[in-house]
Amino acid sequence: MDPLSNVITKSGADAYVMYASSRDADMRYLTRFTTSDPFVYFKKPGENGTIIISQMEVLRASRESPATVMTRAEAGLPAILKTEKDPTRATAKMIAGVAGEKILVPPQFPTGLARALEQYCTVSVDSGTVMSMRAKKTKDEIAAMRHIQKVTETALGLGVALIKKATVKKGVLYSRGKPLTSEQVKFAMHNHLLSCGCTAVDTIVSCGKETAIPHMTGTGPLLADEPIIIDLFPVEEAGGYYADMTRTVVKGEPTDEIRTMYDTLREAKQLAVSLIKPKITGASVYQAVVDFFAERGYDSDTRGFIHNLGHGVGLQIHEFPTVGPAGKALASGNVITVEPGLYYPGIGGVRLEDIGVVTACGFDTFTNYSEEMVL
Repeated sequence: MDPLSNVITKSGADAYVMYASSRDADMRYLTRFTTSDPFVYFKKPGENGTIIISQMEVLRASRESPATVMTRAEAGLPAILKTEKDPTRATAKMIAGVAGEKILVPPQFPTGLARALEQYCTVSVDSGTVMSMRAKKTKDEIAAMRHIQKVTETALGLGVALIKKATVKKGVLYSRGKPLTSEQVKFAMHNHLLSCGCTAVDTIVSCGKETAIPHMTGTGPLLADEPIIIDLFPVEEAGGYYADMTRTVVKGEPTDEIRTMYDTLREAKQLAVSLIKPKITGASVYQAVVDFFAERGYDSDTRGFIHNLGHGVGLQIHEFPTVGPAGKALASGNVITVEPGLYYPGIGGVRLEDIGVVTACGFDTFTNYSEEMVL
């Protein structure tokens, strides 16, 4: 049986049930159906999953989803609503009618609906089976993410080109006679992404001392001789998969401190990549980088290296597995980032990030983009 069927059987449940829109990565993974409205998915052991949707969505769902399609009318909802006027309790009664007396739900299942379901059946909470299933990517998923990464690199290249072509006036970068801003660089990258069917939010183009704050998105004019961190992580709208990459650049001459930090960072990334393979834990790879930084005189607490080394990427920008203190064993098919960073208030920060897949031979990097800092 498939992994989800095994978990349902071991739990003693009759079915696994979800209630969410396709913005929930687990729901999109199981159904491949896209809608902003929540709908029901249920699966019994050894059977195909079923989605319960409105009549207007039947034809589209039948084309998009491998799941069996059932209308709300077929599931008995209109008849239930004749006597049960509360929509949450009516939905719960409908679910119990098709799924069984014992159901298993994911950790993110709506609490109100779970409480209503308990009036009709026994509800157990799964530990996150579908999230774990998503962590191991198929060949098709890997191919999709490679493609999105290429689009991401082209977009980031457009942003870097604006910085490289800029002129310098009194320490400020200028483009076409006006200060070049973080917002302009983001716009150039986002515009290309949109033309390729991708979107991005919370893109980082930070500069100068604010680069010491890892997720500072950045605003206003960009400066010469200062680090500029560009972190871009778009999603392809059609398939829902993400890519992720970061580069640090300087237009002009960086300080000796930033240059040394960056050179050390590149070595740290190379070390991490050399260690990645199946069965090694994300925690041990992270610790190797922490130890490497310590040998070079850099902290890994409230300053210096202050975040995880990497994370899984897929239908969410951050998903399993973790490459950090809590990281468990890596496996072939895991798509992860490797993103060491060093951050010192008053000096600035530097970060490099690549994405790739764990294979039997090690780490197959998707990213193919220059790491040169000085433009």
